[in-house]
Amino acid sequence: MTYAITQTCCNDATCVAVCPVNCIHPAPGEPDFGSTEMLYIDPESCIDCGACADACPVDAIFPADLLTGRLREYEALNAEYYEGRTPPPAVASPTFHSWGAPSFARSLPADFAPLRIAVVGTGPAGMYAAEDLLLHTNAEVTLIDRLPVAGGLVRYGVAPDHPATKGAGETFARFHAHPRVRMRLGLTVGEDVTAEELAAHHDAVIYAVGAPADRRLGIPGEDLPGSVSATSVVSWYNAHPETPADAVPLTAERVVVVGNGNVALDVARVLVTDPAALAGTDIADHALAALSRTPVREVVLLGRRGPGDAAYTASELLALKHLPGVDLVVDDRDPRTGAAVDAAAPGEKAALLRDVAREAVDWARSPAGDRRRIVLRFHSAPAEALGSGAVRAVRVTDAGSPAGTEIAAGLLVRAIGYRGVPLAGLPFDAATGTVPHEGGRVAGLPGSYVVGWIKRGPSGGIGANRACAGETVGTLLADAVAGALPTPSGTARDFRRLAGNRSRGLVDARGLATIDRAERARGRDAGRPRVKLATVPELVAAARGGRWRRSG
Repeated sequence: MTYAITQTCCNDATCVAVCPVNCIHPAPGEPDFGSTEMLYIDPESCIDCGACADACPVDAIFPADLLTGRLREYEALNAEYYEGRTPPPAVASPTFHSWGAPSFARSLPADFAPLRIAVVGTGPAGMYAAEDLLLHTNAEVTLIDRLPVAGGLVRYGVAPDHPATKGAGETFARFHAHPRVRMRLGLTVGEDVTAEELAAHHDAVIYAVGAPADRRLGIPGEDLPGSVSATSVVSWYNAHPETPADAVPLTAERVVVVGNGNVALDVARVLVTDPAALAGTDIADHALAALSRTPVREVVLLGRRGPGDAAYTASELLALKHLPGVDLVVDDRDPRTGAAVDAAAPGEKAALLRDVAREAVDWARSPAGDRRRIVLRFHSAPAEALGSGAVRAVRVTDAGSPAGTEIAAGLLVRAIGYRGVPLAGLPFDAATGTVPHEGGRVAGLPGSYVVGWIKRGPSGGIGANRACAGETVGTLLADAVAGALPTPSGTARDFRRLAGNRSRGLVDARGLATIDRAERARGRDAGRPRVKLATVPELVAAARGGRWRRSG
């Protein structure tokens, strides 16, 4: 028997580190690491020890002979990766090493006083950096977030029907109460405190602020009511406190989503999933209520290129193919679409659509039938959002109609990527939406570093941040050894007082734990894993042990 890695693979390579026979690839240091959609277990080398499954932070690894339903396809996906490849040689048998004093190649010398390092952002990038520092050095870490709750994209960016992926948050949460961690949540850098003040109280500052803005389509009608970003939709169903409960109007039978990356598929899937299935997740109360009464029966995903160039991962497409009560359809009015699917070789992304129903959709008619469905339409681009007081249709350019095709829809969602925004006090490259850096070191600003999407651009999932953080922390420690870090003028106590004076809604580790207990208690009452508090006042009140007022 062998093990197989499945849909929720986060690519952080924790499994690689514990495999005794080197059967999981691509591994860190190999050419393909970081560029493949997921990691793969070589069925010829796996010895069925289960170490990888025990170590996986997102529960993505299972014995292949126990896979059921849609997960059965992952046994073949793992094997297909090795067809035509020569994997590195496996170790003949498990190797066991006697325990000695731990040593870390990137640790600071023993005579170094503990560094005080601030990490701005508590999403995966920031937490991987904090983890690296806490495990490999004696640094004292201040975790800062503008929201009064930690988690970043794990809490507010992962779809509610992907609970295993959200499990990565539990791994990070173990560091929230670490004895060398101080949490300052509800503190906005650039508003409550400046970058200069932050630097004056710490030996170094790591910015993990992500890419919070969305890219625009640049078409007429884009600003009509009913035209929203995927960022807003994802924040809406995840109870982000800065997204109102009425941010996503679901008033028509059809929704058009521009883009075919994983976020676009997440949005489409959540909008057509049976609300009864979502009721067992941590989806926002207001989103669950809206989805329970929505008339939406069809979501159209527009892709500018063909099915072979789609941005979604194979695992996310497979999830759509097996969504209960939902039909997946390929609009093949453009002959290039069907031709690409038929010509695709086994293992290619387009080949996964070979058994999907094809239809020359008549967009002049309302969605037919009682079942909900998702339509993949390739070789199409939005040209205009039509409507007077709100979106009523989207005009799409295609090869079959010089004037374009009009698709009736009451909601237009742009899911064409994220973009970083400037942070006061840091340099910013407007062309790339990132902070200029060298190995994570902010250009021209000693003692300041970046990690995650604000460093490399909005690419890569949760696990990609581990290697990214490793590089940044390595650069920081090299600077420390070289004596290149500025000496802070303020103490940790000074910063605590400064933060407390600047933010009335400051939350520490104890308050965060109180929020967690409150949300889990609400979840128990509703038969759900948790019910999130959806506004800043609710979160702050819960952190202080008070009663919260239900939103909506």
